[in-house]
Amino acid sequence: MEKVIVTRKIPQPFIDQLELFADVEVWNESYTPMPREKFLEALNDATACFITLSETIDEEVIAHAPKLKVIANMAVGFDNIDVQLVRSKGIVATNTPEVLTETTAELGFTLMLTVARRIIEAEQYVQNGEWQSWGPYLLAGKDLYNAKVGIFGMGDIGKAFARRLKGFNVNIMYHNRSRQVEAEESLGALYVSFDTLLEHSDFVVCTAPLTEETRDKFNEAAFKKMKNDAIFINIGRGAVVDETALVAALQDGEIAACGLDVLRKEPIDMSHPLLSMKNALVLPHIGSASVITRNRMIQLCIDNIRLVLSGKDAKTPIK
Repeated sequence: MEKVIVTRKIPQPFIDQLELFADVEVWNESYTPMPREKFLEALNDATACFITLSETIDEEVIAHAPKLKVIANMAVGFDNIDVQLVRSKGIVATNTPEVLTETTAELGFTLMLTVARRIIEAEQYVQNGEWQSWGPYLLAGKDLYNAKVGIFGMGDIGKAFARRLKGFNVNIMYHNRSRQVEAEESLGALYVSFDTLLEHSDFVVCTAPLTEETRDKFNEAAFKKMKNDAIFINIGRGAVVDETALVAALQDGEIAACGLDVLRKEPIDMSHPLLSMKNALVLPHIGSASVITRNRMIQLCIDNIRLVLSGKDAKTPIK
């Protein structure tokens, strides 16, 4: 009999699907991951595991999983998996591309507008009883209309984000490891160097995955090149940003504000300086957090597990 480890609580109908062909062990805490020690123990006789970004798949995990055939990662990014190691052991690793593209782009767009128009500050201003009268520059923000927006990472999410800009008469620039001619033609996006993107953008939006090339890409030098009134948005991966440099840039006025849905360490430490800054908005990694999208992600993970355990090819193997 196959055995599947599910490291997060998911709705019962999905568990019912897995139980049609496997024994299932589920960690049933709603908002906390399965402890590492318990995960390692559970893997001893597991043939499949359903994981999230909270689980790191490394040599220790593989050593505890002699029967493992498939790892289903409930995410597009897979920097939490040592893919080369997993492949060398004949284990199939899968992810969940495409199904979360539009939802993540939508969240990123919401985050950008929220920061630009200082929505959280304004709501707190009212709640705190500070609103006494109208003022010419009271909580004045930044226009998106007619602005220059630079997108770092023109993959599926970057393209979906760019499509949402079309109604704002925005000039779109992008930087990517390879040119996306189709995006240039359909979206009017201009391919530029990374430095040009930083120097000329009113909004800089990071949608890039974490690779050795992108790690710490937004560092002290990068923030110094940005406009002093620029807004930085990150919906890619936390480690793409040097957070110490970001805090300094916000404090010193190198940039105006930031909105982050991803951090280097998640959850963020409550003593982190970003949390005490009015010009920094931090979200708890909710880019794909709509009910429909999360259901689709879970279903894709289950489909991948079922296919591999039945000797077939996964729908979305990590390549």
